[in-house]
Amino acid sequence: MALFKLLVNGRNYQADVDPDTPLLWVLRDHFGLVGTKYGCGIAQCGACTVHLNGEAIRSCVLPVSAVGKSKVTTIEGLSSDGTHPVQLAWDKVDVPQCGYCQAGQIMTAAALLKRNPKPTQSEIDETMTGNLCRCGTYHRIREAVKLAAEHPVSGSSKTPKTK
Repeated sequence: MALFKLLVNGRNYQADVDPDTPLLWVLRDHFGLVGTKYGCGIAQCGACTVHLNGEAIRSCVLPVSAVGKSKVTTIEGLSSDGTHPVQLAWDKVDVPQCGYCQAGQIMTAAALLKRNPKPTQSEIDETMTGNLCRCGTYHRIREAVKLAAEHPVSGSSKTPKTK
């Protein structure tokens, strides 16, 4: 066991865990941030996606010892009131069905739009390919990412309806 000090969602946390403990389990079991989901455990489905210094990473395979002083952002920290443009677009397009993959999908899309505010359709497809949705809402996910790119105003629910 070792003591790890992490900056998560702008707040300092500590966990006394084995250095090989995946970040996902530290977030969920030690910090109570359960918005990030466990999917496959081998970084293939994207349900566990969080941001590490703004980049989307799979927390199920990242050892907590590799985080260091990096800033971690979970779905709980993406916006304090659910008004991130991607979250608003998700709502407008009615993306979720079961909702299990949604946090990982949203975190991947938010990281894409942060580094590339106007992605092409192929860039959206390529980026989102690594996130699986068992409900098959891929067409609505794609539409929501495009909508968020077109209307990047945060803190407003005035994003136009697309239906």
